[in-house]
Amino acid sequence: MGRETKIKESALYEVWKHQDFKNTLKTPDGEDVVILERGTLNHEHAGPDFRNARIRIGNLTYIGDIEIDCAYTDWKSHGHHLDSKYNKVILHASFINKSNYSHVYTRDGRKVPSVCLNDFLDPKLIEGMKSELEETENNGGTSLKCHSINDAITPEQKEKILYELGVHRFEKKCKKIFSRLKELEFLREMKIKEPVVSYDLSNQFHEKNFTHKDFGSKEIWQQLLYELLFEALGYSKNKTQMMELAKHANVKFLSRIEKDGVIIEKYESVLFHVSGLIQNSTVAGEEQTKAYLERLNLHWNSVRALYDGALMDETEWHFFRLRPQNFPTVRIAGGAKLLFDLLHGEIIKIMIKKITEIHNLTVLINSLRSMFVVRADGYWRNHYIFDEPASSEIKYFVGASRADEIVVNVLIPFFAVYFDVFGNKNLSKKVFKMYTIFQQKAENQIITDVAGSLNLAESMKKTIIAQGMIELFRNLCSKNKCLECEIGKTVFS
Repeated sequence: MGRETKIKESALYEVWKHQDFKNTLKTPDGEDVVILERGTLNHEHAGPDFRNARIRIGNLTYIGDIEIDCAYTDWKSHGHHLDSKYNKVILHASFINKSNYSHVYTRDGRKVPSVCLNDFLDPKLIEGMKSELEETENNGGTSLKCHSINDAITPEQKEKILYELGVHRFEKKCKKIFSRLKELEFLREMKIKEPVVSYDLSNQFHEKNFTHKDFGSKEIWQQLLYELLFEALGYSKNKTQMMELAKHANVKFLSRIEKDGVIIEKYESVLFHVSGLIQNSTVAGEEQTKAYLERLNLHWNSVRALYDGALMDETEWHFFRLRPQNFPTVRIAGGAKLLFDLLHGEIIKIMIKKITEIHNLTVLINSLRSMFVVRADGYWRNHYIFDEPASSEIKYFVGASRADEIVVNVLIPFFAVYFDVFGNKNLSKKVFKMYTIFQQKAENQIITDVAGSLNLAESMKKTIIAQGMIELFRNLCSKNKCLECEIGKTVFS
């Protein structure tokens, strides 16, 4: 069986769990690898695949983690060499190792043996794993249970159902945003600092009747948009962490930092220190990194006394299976520039003016989108992480496709809530109308798969339909609630 054979990584987990090897594993250097304890499978989305394993290589016994990849090169392409969660790995195993490399390196510089499993598996087992992958690919990945019978419903009927689901998803976002707005105002009024244990907000908060007069504070709207923007910049892997960062390094604290010619770098300093992602300048090997870190530390020392919040830990952040452009370091750099616009550029006021005065909705959408495309500059234009120059220059911290996501998932529901709160129903309807005409540019795997299963490839370009597809899959299809779905009720009855 050739080295180019493709298999699923999950199949390799099963091989490791059951130790389905035809003979004793060996390193490329010829040393025996004896598995004393295989470890426990890691069910989280981050970190090594097996925890607390015990192995013997040659005459030495090791206790730690096991990382299994389809290809040897995945160690680096998945960012494991940059991620401290992998510092306890004692063995790297891959199915393909074309160059027969013997080691990988952890972030702290430790050399870890790597073995190629392909050489120790029965050809019949490999063929079975290959067939499993082909079957998955032929079924179109995330195909719906009704994919072969939903032609009983016309495309128009499907679109109507998805449109309603898209509206429902939008309304849920608005409710979530309004709920957070009320929390922020209550916390401000009661002078409570986050994080807050949930019961602290119980009776008094839930019994309070809010009116538009409660939401006159500029700071709570800035904080709300700040949190939503950072959540959007975090993608699925780091959105919770980015929102937590915005809550810790909040607007109230940031507004106390003196504005000067390096204010954006000061924001970077705060964000990298509070996030826990900052690197020790004394161990930096690259001169540009050393100088940048020294400036960040200088800025942080000047404001540290003003900060009384918690500091996050580096291990909370995910780099695994992210394109380098989406690393949290790069997103935080982009976020610092948006923060400047939010706190000093009056972007909320500017966007309200645009929504009020621009009558052509397509022009309005393009105008809002352009405000959130962030060109790369400074240190992060040629770095993805500290102390390691990027192989090519980074052009954008926030590109057009992510700016599109921000318009759809942040700005439109944010301003729908804003205009509702202050009783401007016409502008609220105008904002919703933007949502109904918005055309998707970026693709999402769930949307692509659902559109394929429903034979609605053209319809997925409409954002409200695409959002309906996400709602359909996440809340009905993936939970086997076929008979609660308007499509399922028809085709399975």
